[in-house]
Amino acid sequence: MTQTDRDAENGRDREKEQRGVKRPIVPAAVPEPVQEQIQANFIVVIHPGSRTLRLGRATDTLPISVPHVIARRHRQPGQPRHQDPSLLRDGLNAADSSEQRQNGMKMIDQVIWSRKMSNGVRRTPVSAEQARLYNRQIRPAVLEPNSKVSWTNTTHQPQYLVGEEALYVNPTDCYSIHWPVCRGHLNIHSGQGGSLTATLVDLETIWSHAIQKLLEIPLKDLKYYRCILLIPDIYNRQHVKEIVNMLLVKMGFSAVIVHQESVCATFGSGLSSACVVDVGDQKTSVCCVEDGVSHRSSRLCLAYGGADVTRCFFWLMQRAGFPYRECQLSNKLDSVLLHQLKESFCHLDQDISGLQDHEFRTRFPDSPVLLYQLRLGDEKLQAPMALFYPAAFGIVGQKMTSLLHRSQGDAEDPHDEHFLLTTQSKQDQSSKASADRRSFPKPAGFEGESDPSEKGNLAQDVDLGHSQAEGLISGAEAEETSSALLFRKTAVTQFEGKALGMDKAILHSIDCCASDETKRKMYSCILVVGGGLLFHGAQEFLQHRILNKMPPSFRCLVENVDVITRPKDMDPRVTPWKGGAVLACLDTTQELWIHQREWQRFGVRMLRERAAFVW
Repeated sequence: MTQTDRDAENGRDREKEQRGVKRPIVPAAVPEPVQEQIQANFIVVIHPGSRTLRLGRATDTLPISVPHVIARRHRQPGQPRHQDPSLLRDGLNAADSSEQRQNGMKMIDQVIWSRKMSNGVRRTPVSAEQARLYNRQIRPAVLEPNSKVSWTNTTHQPQYLVGEEALYVNPTDCYSIHWPVCRGHLNIHSGQGGSLTATLVDLETIWSHAIQKLLEIPLKDLKYYRCILLIPDIYNRQHVKEIVNMLLVKMGFSAVIVHQESVCATFGSGLSSACVVDVGDQKTSVCCVEDGVSHRSSRLCLAYGGADVTRCFFWLMQRAGFPYRECQLSNKLDSVLLHQLKESFCHLDQDISGLQDHEFRTRFPDSPVLLYQLRLGDEKLQAPMALFYPAAFGIVGQKMTSLLHRSQGDAEDPHDEHFLLTTQSKQDQSSKASADRRSFPKPAGFEGESDPSEKGNLAQDVDLGHSQAEGLISGAEAEETSSALLFRKTAVTQFEGKALGMDKAILHSIDCCASDETKRKMYSCILVVGGGLLFHGAQEFLQHRILNKMPPSFRCLVENVDVITRPKDMDPRVTPWKGGAVLACLDTTQELWIHQREWQRFGVRMLRERAAFVW
């Protein structure tokens, strides 16, 4: 055979080989390259707050902010009007509320007078009586006979109104006002519209309205969009499950990612590790985040926030003879005005001393524009300091501190951690327990965080923390550790009954971290987000409190306590949302999507498998 014949035969073999090669079939779960290029434009990031809903496309610079409220028309004439409170809450009218509030104010006054100003001079004592004598003489001046502000037009009798339109519904109209989120959870209550079903319907209506009217996305096109949902660090599993079902099944998003606010806050601020303090309108959450992982044992939620400061400021202004005497906490427009006065006047600057004169305007529908003069002293400092002395809020008989408890299980997810724990062989449990005893001589339930390097066979092994570690014991040890577990349960119950100040909550959260190195990182970087601590001087004030109260053993290890209140000069209220938008661009995000078909087939099991945190 000649060289030419051999070349021709080799060419035919290569041709046959090429014809025989089949194209690989791309699995359905793997997105196509075309989808990858346009995906960020088709991702909606939703951050639902108790007072404000923030949402937008992942490519938007800033989210759209909408009051998270809906007004629903009465179905029957004569139906009683319901209005969810925005500033009032349970626990304020107890027999000893007033006494507790006064005791809290005494502690605040002692702190104010004990600390000198930056020039070394003591503050000028100012009594509320001095301001009251002036404010009682004030009468409003009429600036304009007509405010040019109108009640929402309801002549066409819409079934619902959302956001600003809901706030400006005339109280005489046949509408009930609902805030579907309260203190980070769905606002479930025994009153009208307080069932889980009704609250979810309100939530779906508000979100659908905002997506359609403000983002200009037709609801029928949501099948082409994906959604990133931000949830609190301490979440109600049933509520999250229902919201995910609403997004995928009822609203029709093609896929969803669920992630925690604290982790997204670090993404949005460009930090790898931080102790995240999220001061919202109705809650304050504290959590330590390290390399994109929220330490489970460090999470705690305080049941107070900016709205409580607003209410406290109103009480203090009333004591000082507040000249707008018709103001009521139950009036939704007065609540908006009080929020504005708090943001304008309150501060945490120890150098601002003595009486100062201020003015404000009231502009309400069907009323003239009125100008009020107002003289205030330490009231502007006392109100925000109540965040550090929450007894001043006067809340009695309410659960003020929450921890993340172990999952009670879900009938739709039989192969959860409970199944894995109960089906482990006794030999495996015994060997693991003996190994744990050799490594950690502490009682079960008091170990620190699990080592991130152990991530592997079981998703549940990641970031188990205290509560899940309790289940990893053998039958022989159950009797031995029952007293320790009972002690811990009692301690947790007592702890949750206390109203911790914000600085003490931060110290507690950091102290719950497993290693000294992690604690050092957290003391070095405290990230404050949310709108509840937007006061002049807040950064220096919180830094001073932490430095004075941190354990002496860490003062030599921590070079500097860096308190960040405006990351990247950004509005701290949008930082978690911005982190959700950053999450949409990460390569690892592809592993976290829960697709609509998967949810319909497997349900809540997909949250356990796909969530970036231990479900």
